[in-house]
Amino acid sequence: MEQEYKCGICGRGLAAEGCGRQNCQLNVYDYMADLPGNTQLTDLVEVQFKNTRKGYYHNVNGLDLVKGDVVAVESSPGHDIGTVTLTGQLVELQMRKANPRDIAEIRRVYRKVKPVDMEKYEEAKAREHETMIKARQIAKDLGLEMKIGDVEYQGDGAKAIFYYIADGRVDFRQLIKVLASTFGVRIEMKQIGARQEAGRIGGFGPCGRELCCATWMKNFSSVNTSAARFQDLSLNPQKLAGQCAKLKCCLNYEVDAYVEASRRLPSREIVLYTQDSEYHFFKADILSGMVTYSTDRRAAVNLVTITAARAFEILHQNRRGEKPESLDNAPKAAPSKPVDLVEQEDLTRFDNRKRKKKRKPAGNRPPRPNNNPT
Repeated sequence: MEQEYKCGICGRGLAAEGCGRQNCQLNVYDYMADLPGNTQLTDLVEVQFKNTRKGYYHNVNGLDLVKGDVVAVESSPGHDIGTVTLTGQLVELQMRKANPRDIAEIRRVYRKVKPVDMEKYEEAKAREHETMIKARQIAKDLGLEMKIGDVEYQGDGAKAIFYYIADGRVDFRQLIKVLASTFGVRIEMKQIGARQEAGRIGGFGPCGRELCCATWMKNFSSVNTSAARFQDLSLNPQKLAGQCAKLKCCLNYEVDAYVEASRRLPSREIVLYTQDSEYHFFKADILSGMVTYSTDRRAAVNLVTITAARAFEILHQNRRGEKPESLDNAPKAAPSKPVDLVEQEDLTRFDNRKRKKKRKPAGNRPPRPNNNPT
């Protein structure tokens, strides 16, 4: 693990101590890092392990810890190796979001890592991929309907966490026995969803940015197709699904603004009547408040786009039994005349015109020769 961290935006008013390592998933900027006595107010630190797994520990030994330090922390059994990602008062705020079950059970930080600890850590991490492949084959041989998505060894190699995905309940008691006898370590099984798996793997979305689940999202809320309907998005599963094959989490980001803006538009079932025709709802630009109507209920015929205020005005006129001449009350501009090139230029400007020679000043002209001598 590298311990050299740089902050390229500290010249813009951000504290270098709060930036930390930027290649870490779920990275948090510590905006309290430059406050005097920030780390003395609490001994809690946030430690991150592989991918998005984080834990909170007491710095009971009073170690001088900063973001990026690699430490050995208490585990059950043995110890684990992780990276300090947050210190000071902001740790308590992050713990409220994580909602730990029992604060009294928070473990402690042992020490900063030693070369011996790093050797064991690297040996354990080197076995993770091979262990995952073998575990998948064992689960398949046992006929279990589950997918083992990742394996994470503890820092001292005494325990391995198997992350799996399953649609229903899985009886993996026999699987644990086989895995323990095969790999000779303590086994822990953790079930995760498709969104959590995408966050652990990471990647980039169609927006060009890193996946939200891999950068800052910790809690996942349900997403349904009604969010796409409110935003007038095409119900195309290929476009609405993310890399986890579920509906994109970002569909929920702006849906509240669209719901509020749509309340200022007329109902889609309302038909507007004019003296010459009747107009049915065709489409709407919700955020700009523009509504497009068509003379045909099912096709785009004689489309007219008006504001929501104009639509309500016509609706009130129809309720009073009045029909305006047209939907759009803007005065029609006179049709523009075609441009006539003959009016712009004179076609005879090149006919029989002699260029006038410029006469030189009298002082610069040579004297004329005298051809009539007297």
